[in-house]
Amino acid sequence: MENMPRVALHTLGCKLNFAETAAIGRQFRERGFDVVEFGEKADVCVINTCTVTERADRECRQIIRRALRTSPDPFVIVTGCYAQLEPEEIASIRGVDLVLGSQEKFDVFSYQTSFAKNPVPPVYISEPDESWGFGPGFSGAESGRTRAYLKVQDGCDYTCSFCTIPLARGLSRSQPVELCVAQARELVAMGHREIVLTGVNVGDYGRKSGQNLLGLLRELVKVEGLDRLRISSMEPNLLEDELIDFVASSNSMCRHFHVPLQSGHDEVLRWMRRRYTTAVYADTIAKIADRIPGCGVGVDVIVGFPGETDAQFEETYRFLNELPVSYLHVFTYSERPNTPAATSAVPVEPGVRHERSKRLRILSQKKRHAFYESMVGQNLQVLGETDVVDNLRMTLADNYVRVAIPADTVKENEIREARILSVDKDLCRGSVVESVRVA
Repeated sequence: MENMPRVALHTLGCKLNFAETAAIGRQFRERGFDVVEFGEKADVCVINTCTVTERADRECRQIIRRALRTSPDPFVIVTGCYAQLEPEEIASIRGVDLVLGSQEKFDVFSYQTSFAKNPVPPVYISEPDESWGFGPGFSGAESGRTRAYLKVQDGCDYTCSFCTIPLARGLSRSQPVELCVAQARELVAMGHREIVLTGVNVGDYGRKSGQNLLGLLRELVKVEGLDRLRISSMEPNLLEDELIDFVASSNSMCRHFHVPLQSGHDEVLRWMRRRYTTAVYADTIAKIADRIPGCGVGVDVIVGFPGETDAQFEETYRFLNELPVSYLHVFTYSERPNTPAATSAVPVEPGVRHERSKRLRILSQKKRHAFYESMVGQNLQVLGETDVVDNLRMTLADNYVRVAIPADTVKENEIREARILSVDKDLCRGSVVESVRVA
């Protein structure tokens, strides 16, 4: 209908944010709004922010300016972690009309219904405490993605010295197993064949209610029609042997772990207040490699942490180089307000941080290429994605290998078995095994 009000949504940051943005979108749909792509003309623009790094803060400002350029006088709502931590700063940005905190975003229409421009934007922020609820979060077909994200956990009880997430999202809390299973069934009914479990600290799932992540996984793999289940990220101290064995033995669990490391030097890990040593981390990765052949393993690492010496960085580089992992997510340390690390030691020069990041990103490329090369000649189950380039459909294997396949042989959201033929830069090229079609 031409007269339907239009809302555009934009997400910054993690998969958890994407799941929650989808829940915000459903609030608007239920009230007669047409949800359009960000960049199209819209009456309302909602920006769900991240504040893990200084770059995320800058990107938020750029996105607000883009929204104002795209639409004539849109009503701009900014919510999420950056809004929670720096509400007055957000409210001072020209064009912003409403600022909502981490809890308030789950009930937008309690704070605004007319969407009339505000010369002085109201700010609604509640401080994190035990009363904070869980808040819905799962992305279905409306996200435009073949894979669905299901939020099962939120908040964090850890006190890492560099992290603002507990300040922005509160204490660790989990959604009951039965609700997770019900939402998974809903996502399958929408047509999704793979679900990615998201949260701030997914491995902490259910701890306060006597449940645990393994128990949740055992229930989710029973959901009829759910072909693939993926865990977004797992702290190494929570990645127990029994869970690794479950992934190894399950036909539904994706052979893929993302395991944050942050530093390959034990002293720096202590400064960061991480809950493991490099020996524990290396042992966990070795178990994965031994028990799950071909498993993709991603690593988060922070470079330029205050006080990190050249020698300590070189030890991190050596440690990562020797690990059997398949890619790195490299973060250049940036000072976050109200965190102990920001004032704990002599900061590393920005130029040195940049060079260290560059070296690790090159190492990541080498790691990914070597892992992809090891897949040549193997058959992998791949899920057809939306992108088609030069008559090649982009697909994703269960072990997080990206494979380009002739588009006429695999459909979007279809799972096929494919033989890996070669490696081309940052993806594999493959062909469908014609005799094998995954139901």
